[in-house]
Amino acid sequence: MAEALYMDNCYLKQFDAEVKEVNEEKFIILDRTAFYPSSGGQPHDTGFMRANGEEYRVLYTGKFSGEISHQVDKPGLNVGDKVSCEVDWPRRHLFMRYHTAAHILSGVIHKETGAEITGNQIAEDKTRIDFDLENFDPEKIRSYVEEANDIIKKALPVNLRNLPREEAFKIPSLVKLKMALPESIKIIRIVDIQGFDQQACAGTHVKNTSEIGEIDIVKIENKGKNNRRVYFILK
Repeated sequence: MAEALYMDNCYLKQFDAEVKEVNEEKFIILDRTAFYPSSGGQPHDTGFMRANGEEYRVLYTGKFSGEISHQVDKPGLNVGDKVSCEVDWPRRHLFMRYHTAAHILSGVIHKETGAEITGNQIAEDKTRIDFDLENFDPEKIRSYVEEANDIIKKALPVNLRNLPREEAFKIPSLVKLKMALPESIKIIRIVDIQGFDQQACAGTHVKNTSEIGEIDIVKIENKGKNNRRVYFILK
């Protein structure tokens, strides 16, 4: 299994690796990668691989049967090739900002209402959060966004740390995940927004909330019984 470099360093833009497997000439598995595979509501990274004087665009990154696979735009890479890789940083950093913003807004909604977050989807143009809330009050939801922006403005450090499973589940906000995460997962990666929230998450995040900008609501939807949806952009 490839070493997932983004787990320890979300800011790693360039890295060297070796091609371990090539499938159908364009699906590349490396021994190590900083390209984030599409998962957890966060889209995949794109970028470039360079080897033997050729440049290959990384069009898609996904995780299949535990391996991170990179789809490139043309054949030519072979097992054993040494590749120099570059992540599309503006795209990645935008997703980092959105992902941390989503944690903050979700945290505010949960703290204020007890609502569980039922889904989220990050995109380049906007991000969506779904949550389970009985009373639909758009003005209340807007007040939660204002509260989230106040937290962002505090410039809180965002730290990543790995904890043994049993230690992680001593954190109150993580207890509800205990049954959802398989017993085979022994180490839990924690995203800690200092003094505000701690969540288990394998996504990429900014180091400080000041990098996020400001959350701006695009749309609030009532999706049926107890199902609410918020779309937002970052300014």
